[in-house]
Amino acid sequence: MSAEPHHTLPPVRLHSDAELAREALGAPLFARAVRLARWAGPGTRVGVGGELDAAQLPEAAAALGLEPADEDAAVYASQAWRVAVDTGLVDVTEPDEDAEDAEDAAGAAEAGAEGSAHGTAAPGEDLALVTGGAPGEVLDLWLAALETVLADAAVPDLDELVDALDTGGEVDFGRLDWNPQREADFLDGVLANLYLLTVAEGGAGESAVPLPVLAASMVVPDGMGEPTDEVLEQVSDAMMRLDDQFRQLEPIGLVEFRPVDEDLMAEASDEDLAAGPSGGPAGDDEDVSRYGMVRLTPLGLYGIRARMLEAGVEAPAIGELSGKGADALLDTVSRFPESAAQAEIEQWLAGRELPAAVAELLAAARGDDEGAPLRRLRCQQALATAGPEAEPAVRAVLDDAELGGLARVWLAERGVGDVPAPDAEMVFWLTVDTIAAQLAADGETEELPLLIASLTAHHSGFFEQAWRVEHPATAYVLEAMGRLHPDRKAAKEARKAAFKARSRQG
Repeated sequence: MSAEPHHTLPPVRLHSDAELAREALGAPLFARAVRLARWAGPGTRVGVGGELDAAQLPEAAAALGLEPADEDAAVYASQAWRVAVDTGLVDVTEPDEDAEDAEDAAGAAEAGAEGSAHGTAAPGEDLALVTGGAPGEVLDLWLAALETVLADAAVPDLDELVDALDTGGEVDFGRLDWNPQREADFLDGVLANLYLLTVAEGGAGESAVPLPVLAASMVVPDGMGEPTDEVLEQVSDAMMRLDDQFRQLEPIGLVEFRPVDEDLMAEASDEDLAAGPSGGPAGDDEDVSRYGMVRLTPLGLYGIRARMLEAGVEAPAIGELSGKGADALLDTVSRFPESAAQAEIEQWLAGRELPAAVAELLAAARGDDEGAPLRRLRCQQALATAGPEAEPAVRAVLDDAELGGLARVWLAERGVGDVPAPDAEMVFWLTVDTIAAQLAADGETEELPLLIASLTAHHSGFFEQAWRVEHPATAYVLEAMGRLHPDRKAAKEARKAAFKARSRQG
């Protein structure tokens, strides 16, 4: 999978390897490949490349329990066989080419005895992993099967290939307008966008994505307002390509897919298809689904993430930090959405003795670097779920200049008595630190002006003192207050204070 290296995505919530392995074994195409691997034997004949002899396709289809009258039975059998070969579930010995040439020249009845015009096949060593392997080994087999299916999905359909044959029987790729690498990159991009849409909403893949949205994500240029007719036509073409490709990807268990309604395709223009219902995908749910809906399965999330990791993309999964220290935890979850950070923190805490874990978190939250305020915010988030046994570790930092305010807030929220009141210096420092953390976490949100107004309302002459606060982010925070404070007079005072803070820092 092609991708830009060193790009970090939001974390994904993955099922356990055991659950995913069960899903892999239950994927229809993979299950068929396993059945054909068990069916393979001394009488199985294959051609050059390991493909199953055409005369044996009906027997293979029967082994899969497919009805002879099913016109797609041979296609299903051929595809399952190819997956079985590519994954090592089947071992093939290809035919001797000289013998095959002799058969072509002399006829099947007179084929020479010194060679065979057909290769042979037998169950491969990896077949034993299906029932006796660890979950990770089963998933490796499934990933190999996925690569075969993705390669097939990037190939034009048979009708297009036939139309592009030249007089010599070779495919005229110029006439076909098909570039294998371009098609593979397009499909990789689609799956990457689908993955990003999934993890951005929490990482569990609960919602399906309308096909027009996915197609538009690949075609419509960033920043374009109203799409042109040409762009809408490109989106429509992309939708039809994706409709065909997702039909091929569903049997391997990668996606759950509802195809584009065939009646809709007959009735709608390219502009209608690309725009979706009522000019976009925000219309009635039933109308949206007629335009095609796709969702990555839990197995699909695992598969696309595995391919991204191989391509050098940082694609974290919740739970990966359980064995790391608190410093790594806070640094990493500082880049996560809040819900994902909470899930990661809970898993980290679950395997530790709480008093020691809380002390480690507080120590990791210290610092005057740019990321420190957000680390302290995530530390506070982690402590929110801690019970009374955390109190000694929290009380131990009451006199700490960076953590004393956080500790007092935690103790006060639990109604703990005998908590010393903070001095003015600590109050102002904590205010600057809190706003710096919120800016780092979410940027200038609609809620932030209300937080700023609330924090400053309790202190008369706040900005007359705030510029003196010994915090690395003081000037930065005051400048943000000057832009965001809902009271114009206070905003002006904040800007003056920011100027003083900048001058003071040199």
